[in-house]
Amino acid sequence: MRLYYRAVTQDGKTIRGLIEARDIKEAATYLRKHQLTPVKILPETKTGMAKYFPFLRKTSNNDIVFFTRQLASMITSGLTLIQALNILKNQLPNPAMTEVVQSIITDVEDGKTLSSALAKFPNTFSPIYIALIKTAESSGLMDKVLLRLADNLEKKQKLNRTIQGALLYPIIITIMMFVVTTIMMIFVVPQLTTMYANVNLELPLPTQIVIGLSEFLTSYWYIALTITLVVTFYFRTWYKKPAGRKVVDTYILKVPVFGRLLQQSMMVEFTRTLSLLVSSGSLVVESLMKSSDVVNNVLYREAITLVAKRVEKGIDMGDAMEASPLFPPMVVEMVKIGEETGNLDDSLMKASEYFEREVEESVKIMTTLLEPAIMVILALGVGFLIMAIITPIYNLISSIS
Repeated sequence: MRLYYRAVTQDGKTIRGLIEARDIKEAATYLRKHQLTPVKILPETKTGMAKYFPFLRKTSNNDIVFFTRQLASMITSGLTLIQALNILKNQLPNPAMTEVVQSIITDVEDGKTLSSALAKFPNTFSPIYIALIKTAESSGLMDKVLLRLADNLEKKQKLNRTIQGALLYPIIITIMMFVVTTIMMIFVVPQLTTMYANVNLELPLPTQIVIGLSEFLTSYWYIALTITLVVTFYFRTWYKKPAGRKVVDTYILKVPVFGRLLQQSMMVEFTRTLSLLVSSGSLVVESLMKSSDVVNNVLYREAITLVAKRVEKGIDMGDAMEASPLFPPMVVEMVKIGEETGNLDDSLMKASEYFEREVEESVKIMTTLLEPAIMVILALGVGFLIMAIITPIYNLISSIS
């Protein structure tokens, strides 16, 4: 079981961390063996504010990037792994990450490998991260692998921020439009409905539609909420099944602009990860199988797995990729060149850099197209509401005059 502990060192310093042990007694014995005086040992549970706000006890991508970059720099400068980890532990701003590093230090001091220590935290370190560290341990290239891994994580973080930044504006506008429309339907339209009823006006169709929606939301909101929850639940359940996921992933790739952006971003992740695995000494088939996990699309995952099976049978990777329409010709050609020259990792990295530029260009195009599209949709929505609300008032004034 995993236990959370707080202990005091010989110089009086308090440390916290996680430890694997059969029970509290075994954990206490282990801590004392390492010149630590246990103060508190508890089963790993969420306590304090983290009980109500789980994100307070989680590590983030920023933590992993910082940890990897700093560890790479210190290992390259000649420090031992234990020295680097102890220094790094005191530099981490996130207490959750500090506890993870303390657990890693404890395991490494006990003679375990770094990869096995990292494997205890699957929610923090990905399988590919752990596999690369394991390969680095066997090849003796820990410093080089860590540097490349840090570069990879930073590029991945930059790519994610680019895409998220492009999607942030339309998401905020959509949410605000939904909130404003809901407020009008619940609070504004009912007041106008009472006024129109008092003057006995014949209402135009747009006004009748708006009033009907408003009455449904105010009188039968629980039905709308129930329908929304039921549809969401069944969609999520269906989407988790292979058939549902495949249908959704197929249609997502066909969405104009966004589908192309998604394909390009997956090619960036796939080629960069594959390059990193191949350069670290992993076998090509094994690298392909692991790289399939980084793409968040069933179609591409199946295509990469199929390529791995064909390569295992003796087919060149470039030829295996060429058989699938999901791989762009540029990737296929770069892989073929890499196989012919013996520099597959370099060719894959160049392909990754190419698709990074393509993603940036696609983001610019998508942003350029989305802004006027959102303005048109907003104008139509606001125009419809104004027409529905103002037209009866205008008709009333015209009849009086």
